[in-house]
Parts: sequence; structure tokens; C-alpha cells
Amino acid sequence: MSNPFNYYPSFPRVTQPTPQQGQGQGQGFAAPSGSMISPQGQITSAPSSMFEQSYVENILRHNRGKVATVYMTFTGHQQQVFVGYVMGAGRDHIVLRDVNSNKTYILLTIYLDYVTFDEEIALPYQL
Repeated sequence: MSNPFNYYPSFPRVTQPTPQQGQGQGQGFAAPSGSMISPQGQITSAPSSMFEQSYVENILRHNRGKVATVYMTFTGHQQQVFVGYVMGAGRDHIVLRDVNSNKTYILLTIYLDYVTFDEEIALPYQL
């Protein structure tokens, strides 16, 4: 199979940072959530007040260990409900441990409808 990145030759590519920019060789490329990457590959952190408020992932991260009810609708299906402990969250996923079976779910946020908590939650910003 050919390299999928060569399929669209005119598509812009992100360059890897050099080791002197804080990444060792072979470690890959990672930018913190809410950060911006310049065309030269420089990572700049965004002001927390500008981005922290708008990301569901940050709210979920601040509530690790709490029981959440996650409502999701998958393409062509009825809404499904997952109840479990929030283990973590990223830009595109939520990690939830089921309260009854100890099964761990990685749920894609593209299908997320909303999340509820039965207790007060911690917020990453002041109201």
C-alpha cells in the first residue's frame, strides 16, 4: 500500500520540530491542547483564559474520578448512554470506566451530545 500522505501532494504538511526545539529524535510531535503551531513548527501556548473555557476536554480533565453520564448518538443509531468514572479526556476522546462492569470505554467526542454529573463539578476557570 502506498503512503497516504503522498496521495494529496498539494496538501500542506506540518514540519517536525528539531531537537533544539525541545523534542528528542524519535519522540514524535506533540503539542499541548489549546496550543498553536506556526508554519515554521514553533509551538506557542495560547492564553488560558482564551481557550480553556471552551473545551469540554478541559472540564472533564478537572473532574477525573467523578461519575459522569455521557450521552452519545452514533451515526444511524439511537442515543446511547454511558455511566462511569471519568478517567481522562483528550481533544477527540473521553476515557470512561463503567461503574458496573469495570469495562473501560474510549468514546469519540464527535458523537458526544452532552455530559451530566450528579455532583458539583470543578471548572478550569472562574465564573
